[in-house]
Amino acid sequence: MKLRFGIGILIIVGGLSLSSFYPIDGYDRTGIKRLVYWEQVKKGEIESNRIPAGAFYPMDSIELNLLDRKDEFLGVPAVDEPLQKKVNALFKGLDKNYSLTVLDMTKGRPVRYAQHREAEGYQPGSVGKLVVLASFFEGLCRVYPNDFDKRLALMKAKNIKAGDWALYDHHTVPVYNLETKKMVKRKVTEKDVFTLYEWLDNMVSVSNNGAASVVWREALLMHVFEDKYPDLTFEEAETYFKETPKKELSELAIKIVNQPLRDIGITEDEWRLGKFFTNGAGGHIPGTGGSIGTPIGLMKYMVALEKGAFIDKASSLEMKRLLYLTDRRIRYAASKKLDSAAVYFKSGSFYKCDRSKNPGCGDYEGNVYNYMNSVAIVEQPDGSRYAVCLMSNVLNKNSAYDHLMLASKIDALMRD
Repeated sequence: MKLRFGIGILIIVGGLSLSSFYPIDGYDRTGIKRLVYWEQVKKGEIESNRIPAGAFYPMDSIELNLLDRKDEFLGVPAVDEPLQKKVNALFKGLDKNYSLTVLDMTKGRPVRYAQHREAEGYQPGSVGKLVVLASFFEGLCRVYPNDFDKRLALMKAKNIKAGDWALYDHHTVPVYNLETKKMVKRKVTEKDVFTLYEWLDNMVSVSNNGAASVVWREALLMHVFEDKYPDLTFEEAETYFKETPKKELSELAIKIVNQPLRDIGITEDEWRLGKFFTNGAGGHIPGTGGSIGTPIGLMKYMVALEKGAFIDKASSLEMKRLLYLTDRRIRYAASKKLDSAAVYFKSGSFYKCDRSKNPGCGDYEGNVYNYMNSVAIVEQPDGSRYAVCLMSNVLNKNSAYDHLMLASKIDALMRD
C-alpha cells in the first residue's frame, strides 16, 4: 500500500497481502529461494501452524480445469437458473454494493454459471496485477516464440535490478539466505536484484507494488527488444527509457499490458489497467485512462486461464501455479471451509478516508470509497472445482468478514 496525506484526507492504495504462492516443491524449477524455507516447514524442520492442508499439494497436482472439457462457450457460459436463484439469495440483507460471478467447473457435470451485478465497475486494486502477469508471459513468448523451456530458463537465470521503478512501497518481500537459512521480510530497495521468477513471485505472493512495476517494465522491454532481451542490461534499458518520449512510452505500456485481455474478449469497460503501481515507475512512464475491473471481466480471465487460452497451454498453467496459495489465507480465502482445498488467489483493496467527516475512519473502512476484491479458484478434495470473482465497495466497513462468510456459503452451493 501507499499512503498519501492531504488536509483531512487519507488515501490508501493497494491491498493487504500476507500470503505466499507457488507450490512449495517448486524451488528446483524456479529458483525462488523462499520456497526452500517453506519446504523446511513442510518437512517439519521448522515449526509452523499457519499453513492449512490445502497449501501442501505438489506442483504436479495443478491442472487446467477446462482444458479438455467439451463445454464450448466464449467468455462466460449462459446463466444456470437453479444456481442463479441460490446466488441471488446470498445477498439478502447485505449492502447493495457487492458484485459476484461464479463458475462451477467440476468434472463429470455440466458447467454452471451465475452472476450478481456482474458488469458493475470497481477500482481493482492489487487484483490488477493479474493483468501484468498475463502481459509478462506474452512478452516471454515474443522473446522465445517456440521454446517454453527457454522461457523458464530465462525467468530462473536472468537477474533484474529494481532501480527507482520499485519505489515506494511499504509492502515487504521475503528474502531467504540459502547459506544461513535465515528468512527476513523487508521493503524493496533501489539496489535490489532478484531473478525474473522472484520478481513475479513478489508481485503475486506478497502483492508488492514495486515488484509489479518492475515486472510491467520487463514485459514492456520484452515487447520492444524481443530476441535481444536476454542480454539486455539495466543500463541499456534505462537509456531506452530516457531517449524515448514519455507519451510514446505511455501509449506502448498501456497497450502491451492490456492487449492480452483484449485478445481473449475482455473489453476495455470490463477490465483495464491505466498506470504503474509505484510513483517511481510513474516518473518514467505516466499513466493514462485510469483502471477499472468488473466481476464478468475477471471471470473471463479465469475462464481463459483454465482453458489454456493465455498465450499457450504451458504459459496458462505456469500462471496458475504462480497463483497457488501456500501460506496464510486472508479475506475470501480465510474461510475454514477452504482449509483442505487448493486455492488459487489474488486479493486487493483501495480505499479513501475523509477524516474531516469521520475522524475515526479506519483501515479498509473508507468513507469516500472502499473497494475490496477477491479472485479465487477453489479445488476441493472431493473433486469440486469452481472459480469466484467477488468485488465490493461498502463504505465505513471492513468487508473482509463478509467476504469470508460468502466464501463459506458459496462453497456449500458449489458442492451441493
